Amino acid sequence: MRKELIELRKNEDLTQKEVAELLDITRGYYGHIETGRRNPPLKLALEIASLFEVKVEDIFLTNNETKRIEDNQPTDMEIEESAWEEDN
Repeated sequence: MRKELIELRKNEDLTQKEVAELLDITRGYYGHIETGRRNPPLKLALEIASLFEVKVEDIFLTNNETKRIEDNQPTDMEIEESAWEEDN
């Protein structure tokens, strides 16, 4: 679960539905992002970070993924985005 994302939303006194509407996605999809069932494409992750005025890595990157970046390895988000782009 992405506790940081849930805390950011609640600090802004927003519901999942309200955030989803601001991002032009479904509430269900946003809920999956919050629970960690889905990783958003990079563009959407950046939009979410911008909405809450934080860095994308503060929400979506784990310590392990930060290490991967330092070692020039792809993160889970980059891998999933690449697969998403191939499907579309």
